[in-house]
Amino acid sequence: MEPPRPLLYTYRRCPYAMRARMALLVAGIAFDAHEIVLRDKPAAMLAASPKGTVPVLVLPSGQVLEQSWDIVQWALTHESADAEAQAWWSRAQTPENLELLQRNDGDFKHHLDRYKYAERFTQDTTDTATTDRRTFHREQAVAVLLHELERCLAEHDFLGGAQPCAADIGIFPFVRQFAAVDPAWFNALPLARVQAWLTHWLQSPLFEACMQKLPSHAEVRFPGSG
Repeated sequence: MEPPRPLLYTYRRCPYAMRARMALLVAGIAFDAHEIVLRDKPAAMLAASPKGTVPVLVLPSGQVLEQSWDIVQWALTHESADAEAQAWWSRAQTPENLELLQRNDGDFKHHLDRYKYAERFTQDTTDTATTDRRTFHREQAVAVLLHELERCLAEHDFLGGAQPCAADIGIFPFVRQFAAVDPAWFNALPLARVQAWLTHWLQSPLFEACMQKLPSHAEVRFPGSG
């Protein structure tokens, strides 16, 4: 009998869930994926994680991982992960990469949300037009992350150096979301390294596998590497 698999509650377009799925795929860990419907979240997921947001990974032991970066770490440092998968984690642990991740998950995400969903954040200010607020947050997002990301990619194709690392897949889904708001504007920015890096990940087999479309409320099996 096949041993029980971890169960990942996920949402296809969520950048946090993307980083979790990509890490599990890199590690070659077989898992089941449950694509949720945001307006009808499964009771089993809410029982496991009352926070009600994805990703949530329920391990066969019953342990629940509720944060995306914890899932990335668990996958890439798991005893079944090969040496290369584990190197994805270790290459991400430089002070520079950890700072980039902090910027991404902090100030960049703050400005990204207010750029992409400006109409949801009208409470932030009452005297500025929506268009002006979007422009402000768009510029701030570039300033807090993308210029530094461009500098970090100046000598190598990846944040892991010659090879990718967990920081690449941790940040990529958010830059993807930012670029997709206005692709023509993003592609005109003087950020050639970031743009090439983004294109690489968008065209990668790893991202294609990660974005496999799943039926809602159904558990789909992702085979491991073995």
